[in-house]
Amino acid sequence: MNKIKILTAFLFIGSLVLFSGCGCKEDSSKSYQLNLEVWGFLDDRENLNDIFAAYQSLNPHIRHIEYRKLSTDTYKQEIIDALASGQGPDVFLIHNTWLPGFRDKIVPAPAGIISEQKFKKEFIDVVAADFFSDGQAYAVPISVDSLALYYNKDLFNAAGITSPPKDWNDFVTDVIKLTRVNSFGEITQSGAALGTAYNINRSTDILNMLMMQGGTDMVDREFKRTTFDTVASVGDNAFSAGENALNFYTQFARTNSSNYSWNSRLHYSIDAFSEGTLAMMFNYSWHIDTIRNKSPKLNFTVAAVPQFPGADPANYANYWAFAVAKNTIPKVDTGLGTNAKPVSNDTRVMEAWNLLRFMTMKPDKPIVLENNVVARDQMAGGSFDPAMSYLTKSRRPAARRDLIEQQLNDPELGVFAKDNLIAKSWYQTNPENFEATFATMIDDVNRGQSSVRDAIDVAAMRINQMLK
Repeated sequence: MNKIKILTAFLFIGSLVLFSGCGCKEDSSKSYQLNLEVWGFLDDRENLNDIFAAYQSLNPHIRHIEYRKLSTDTYKQEIIDALASGQGPDVFLIHNTWLPGFRDKIVPAPAGIISEQKFKKEFIDVVAADFFSDGQAYAVPISVDSLALYYNKDLFNAAGITSPPKDWNDFVTDVIKLTRVNSFGEITQSGAALGTAYNINRSTDILNMLMMQGGTDMVDREFKRTTFDTVASVGDNAFSAGENALNFYTQFARTNSSNYSWNSRLHYSIDAFSEGTLAMMFNYSWHIDTIRNKSPKLNFTVAAVPQFPGADPANYANYWAFAVAKNTIPKVDTGLGTNAKPVSNDTRVMEAWNLLRFMTMKPDKPIVLENNVVARDQMAGGSFDPAMSYLTKSRRPAARRDLIEQQLNDPELGVFAKDNLIAKSWYQTNPENFEATFATMIDDVNRGQSSVRDAIDVAAMRINQMLK
């Protein structure tokens, strides 16, 4: 039914014209058919079904596209093990911080499939910063996510707060109004989940965002040393964006601070928010469903993250993109029997990247595939945007600029889509260890084991060692 629906609704493949690389007609007596395998963990196949069916109808060289959903907890290790054996997928998801560690395991788009101009024109800036390197595209996303402010509308109403804070000054004022402490000094209602490392979901991402909002690029342009620890002179004063961000973040967990609203003994931030004892938290779009599943009657919504007055706005990006495995053995379909043509790894790579361009980028008319196949849309006005199909089903914010425009008025996704335009990331050779280092930095300050300045210096030293 999917094929029939797709063919009648938006594509009539009237003819497929085959050409060789030199412009001569290909010998149709010797052809090939491939099965492509895609691995991920975010989606069930139903989010991708229409895309795969459309592409199989469009490209006669692709017989079947298999999708395998892996466990979140073991995903990265399973990918690494499979690629090492040569039995891995053709296409798989990588995190936006994984490129430095996966560069030797994936292959960029072959020449002619995705130009630099098209890549940077269609995708938001953070995608180009993360995945376009040395004139080549290494991975392509459909969706990008950035942080937003989740807030409990009932708690806001009870405190007489009519709207979410737009800057950090208003945020601090609201935190004080929303926090309740009993006679034993125990927090019974928290204004915001900020300050600690281990009972706040994505605590290190929030700290990264604060540093970026303060103006740091995190690492230098050569990716050889950190810059979040840099001390700059502003007039007669010394200034460190990283130090200021860490001090601002941890103040909410200091009992002697007027902004004290959180501690390590409170419930995990997502649970506390779901229980109605936390007024504000920062998180990504995928946790909208998490909160609804935990507490269907909770009256909450999302807003843009606060910014520092007078500073350039910034947010933190956390997302996944599709990449093509370098040395996976081509999965040739044997349905052609003796007419089956051997398939090289270069051909497999080309076909996999054709699929990714089709999945993620703005549709071309006519659709031209870099496997010597030209498919001409015979239906005037007929259109199918695979990325839009996916985003509609998955309810995730877009990575493409044109699709962000379509999501801006969405009551939930609009906040995330708009802030994707100011989202940033940074070069991480070992994301898990970088995250652990930032968490330790926060925790050392919380426990009084280190001053803010010393914690920043130690974290920078550890990360500089990992950057070498």
